[in-house]
Amino acid sequence: MASPLSTGKKSVNLATSGPRVSKIRRDPPPVVKQKVVLPPDERDRRDAVIGILAFTLAILVILLAFAAWSGWSPRQYTVYF
Repeated sequence: MASPLSTGKKSVNLATSGPRVSKIRRDPPPVVKQKVVLPPDERDRRDAVIGILAFTLAILVILLAFAAWSGWSPRQYTVYF
């Protein structure tokens, strides 16, 4: 009997450990948007301005509601140029 001819290729071990990696090409994951972090003093300044404007608007609404309830109207005055 003749012996089999040897080839130059190495044998493949199909019992590898670990998960098999997919060969399907996929789009890369989207770039994570970074949050803009404001310095604390700038954020506090902005919050203070918003608070002052909200308080002023609330007082203005209360004054106009009281004026309308008491019967005052700007139509009572005549402006001459």
